[in-house]
Parts: sequence; structure tokens; C-alpha cells
Amino acid sequence: MSANATRRRTTAIALAAGLTAGATLALCGCGSKGGSDAAASSAASPRTSASTPADTASATASPSASPSASPSASGTAGAGSGGSAASAPGQSARTAASTAPLNGTKGTGLTISDGSRYVVMNGTRVDFGTPVRDLSWSPDGRRAAFVDGAGDLAVSRPDGTGRVVVARDTGGQVWSHPAWLTRAASPQDSLPPLDELVFTAAGPGAGGTTRLYSVPASGGTPQLLGLSGEPGGSDVKPLPKTGNTWAAGGGDAGTIVYENTADGQVYIRDDNLRQQGSALTKGSEPTLAGGENADDEGSEIVFVRSVDGHDHLFAGHFTADGPVYQDLTPHAATNYAEPALSPDGRQIAARTPDGVVVLPADGSAAPVRVSGYHGLPAYRRS
Repeated sequence: MSANATRRRTTAIALAAGLTAGATLALCGCGSKGGSDAAASSAASPRTSASTPADTASATASPSASPSASPSASGTAGAGSGGSAASAPGQSARTAASTAPLNGTKGTGLTISDGSRYVVMNGTRVDFGTPVRDLSWSPDGRRAAFVDGAGDLAVSRPDGTGRVVVARDTGGQVWSHPAWLTRAASPQDSLPPLDELVFTAAGPGAGGTTRLYSVPASGGTPQLLGLSGEPGGSDVKPLPKTGNTWAAGGGDAGTIVYENTADGQVYIRDDNLRQQGSALTKGSEPTLAGGENADDEGSEIVFVRSVDGHDHLFAGHFTADGPVYQDLTPHAATNYAEPALSPDGRQIAARTPDGVVVLPADGSAAPVRVSGYHGLPAYRRS
């Protein structure tokens, strides 16, 4: 990411601390979607038994493997849901062929994880050898992070091989939605490189309360993620420490966005020159672009907000005067959820009750369904 992009994001953090959500909106929206339901869904989701690890996992799934048979009821699955589990791999080829949905992921970098051991990507399904939930990709596209069948945090190669458990949940929590927090080394600023995973932890006995933790991507002991507000005097409210979830990273500037289910706002956190953060606007399930051209030729942040009874997609651009937001689906007749931004910020994928759709990040065209698979979309840089 360019130095100008980093400066714009840092400026946006500082400006957001002194601006209300209404003052920064380009278009009017009404409230945020039910983030507390998302947290409760994550905390209540059952833990799946780990399947036997496969050191030489097949690069493609068996042709008889079938995708999820039933669509999401609302298209607004919460953090950690990762979509419906796939049907049994033993399903007959005849049945699979008759129910196989669209799979328009070939050559697009789009991937879909649905809680099964198979990840949809590049026009096929890749067997990771263990259930894969809430898959995310490192900025360079060379590593996948996900919650495995044992509920632990794992990292692997893009084909599922070389899987390493970087953190084990020994406290009976529910972990979900890992995101990459990376920063290139900056010798002139005496900053070492940063390569961590940020994830949501819920419970036990927390009544749906969630917190963000971080752990080195190479493995280690998870620690509570530091959340410091932008310095600005005694009137600056401290950032909430609980109810935080759905972190998403982008690029190597040490920046993430996340949602808070208690106040229904999207937050940004910058760890480039000094750790700081603030609320941006009302919304949930944010995602952040991290490509070289994201700031100049595409959207930088996309999130979900409830408008007139449906969950819409909003895109945001960080400018010198503060963030500006646009409703990309003003005439939505369905619910859009779990958006993902392409690395260059030009395309968005989102989950709907009918599968995964894509649309240009500038809102110049309507969403188009590209896959009938029901799961969490993510983009991988190839």
C-alpha cells in the first residue's frame, strides 16, 4: 500500500474521532443490522469434531462431493457461522450432478468456505482435510487462516497442505473469523514487521460477549488486542473492550476494521506508526481492501447496514476531509451479508439467501449471482 494511502487512512481515524456518523454520510441509512444476534450465533454454534489431518490433501474434491443443500434462512449469518456445512462426501455423483450450483470462481480469486472440509475456489472444490470455518487469506495470498474442526486457529497453504495449528482453544471458548494484521518493516521509523492474526473469542459463560484477540501467525499464546482511542483530550470516549467482533485486515499498513455489537458501529484500528482507533459509522461485518490501487481506483471499506427492512451494502472511501459512504444496493429486495473486497478494491462479493453475488465496488452495476454455494466469501491474491 502506498504511503499516501496509509496517510489517508490515518487521517480518517483522526477525523472520525471528532465527527458524528451522520455528518460523514453521503447517503442516509437507518441503523445497523443486528450485531448482537451475530455474536450470539457465534457463541451458540456447536463445535465440530476434528477430522483426521491429511498431510497430502487432495487438490480437488471428489466429484461426488456435494455443496450445501439448504440456503441460509436470512443471508445474515453472524461471526463464526461460516455458512452451512456441506453434504456428506459419500453422496452419489448422480445426485451431486443434479444439484450442483453455479461455481463462477475460476480465475477470479474468489473463494467460499462453508464449514465443510472443502473450499470453493478457482472453479473447483479443494479438500483441506479438516472442516474449514471463516477462511481468510494473507495479503500476499500464500497462506490461509481459518478455524479448524477442533475449534482451533490454523494456517495452511492455499491447497490445504502444510497445516499448522497456531493457537489451541484450551478455555472452552468459541473462536471465529480470523483476520490478518500485517505491517511491513519500516527501518526509518524503527518499526519491526508485523505478522499476526486477529480473531473473535466468545465465552465461556459470557452471555454472548465477544472480544478480539491477537496471536503471531507463526504460533503463540493469544493476547487481548489492544484498543486505544485517538488522542484528543478528556472528552474522547474510550473504545469499547467487549462486544467487538468480525475483524478484517487489508494490506501491509497494520490496519484492521471491526464491528461492535453493543453500539452497532464499525471501527477502524491503525497500528502503523502508533496504535490508535475510532468509530467510523453505523454498520456491521466490515471488510477492508488492501491492494496497491485500492485507495485511488476503488473502495477501501465495505460493510452492511439495515435500510428499510433489508441489509444493504455500503462502500466507503477515506478522503482528506473524512470518510464518505455510498449505498451500493439502494433498491435491495434481499439481504446482503458478509461482504468481501477484492485486493484492488474494485469488486465486492457478498452472501445472499440464494448464494454468492458479485458487484463493482463503485456501484455502477447490480449484483450478479456467481455461485449457488452458501458460505463465507473471501478474495485471495493470486
